[in-house]
Amino acid sequence: MRAILVASMLGACSAVSAMPEAREWKPAEGIAVKYRWASPATTEDGKTYPLVLFLHGAGERGDDNKAQLKHGAKAILKGAEKLGEPCFLIAPQCPAESWWAPIDRETMRLRSAGKSNPLLESVLALVRDTIAKHPVDPKRVYLSGLSMGGYASWDLLVRAPGMWACAVPVCGGGDPSTAGKFKDVPVWAFHGEADPVVPVRTTREMIQALEEAGGKPKVTIYPDVQHDSWTRTYDNPAVIRWMFAQKRP
Repeated sequence: MRAILVASMLGACSAVSAMPEAREWKPAEGIAVKYRWASPATTEDGKTYPLVLFLHGAGERGDDNKAQLKHGAKAILKGAEKLGEPCFLIAPQCPAESWWAPIDRETMRLRSAGKSNPLLESVLALVRDTIAKHPVDPKRVYLSGLSMGGYASWDLLVRAPGMWACAVPVCGGGDPSTAGKFKDVPVWAFHGEADPVVPVRTTREMIQALEEAGGKPKVTIYPDVQHDSWTRTYDNPAVIRWMFAQKRP
């Protein structure tokens, strides 16, 4: 019994600490994207699995194909494992001198949501290629990102509204004028009330715009929390449970 218990504990630790595989996406046309890839330990013939696209913040930009795992991605995988939801996960890395999407520094809104953006278009091409080549459930493709990645999440909702079963943007803003394009996508947004980097009004503006467009978004504002609203979000089993419960019609 003791040996079985120890083996089980070691197996659990190994599953949680396993590092997603480093890969690089090189499309026939467009920008190459370095990313981390996680997949179910085993798959069953004829069965499909959820796919999560996770987009990191500005502090994790670079070319080491590792920094993007600092926040969020591993917590999502850990939460999915606890739920008994084996899944695929893509965590691309934005180059050091680039941004997922341009931001207007005066309004702190997205400047060109849904317009030409070679980097995000390559990320979308990677997601589409993954859906085509792996046993992914196309009705359970989930989108989330923090800070700069939160902005990118709002952008990708405009860019491909029919792709996502839901979105969880964390401390990022969007373009309120675009909300009608994705009003039917379930959204649960998060932000710290005292965020000194991305003002909380950016999330409130998007939620208000979605509601006015006829959407039914969820929002959680953490009182007294500054920019790091992602740790408690991705560590919250209720958030992960909600995400994996969503499915497109």
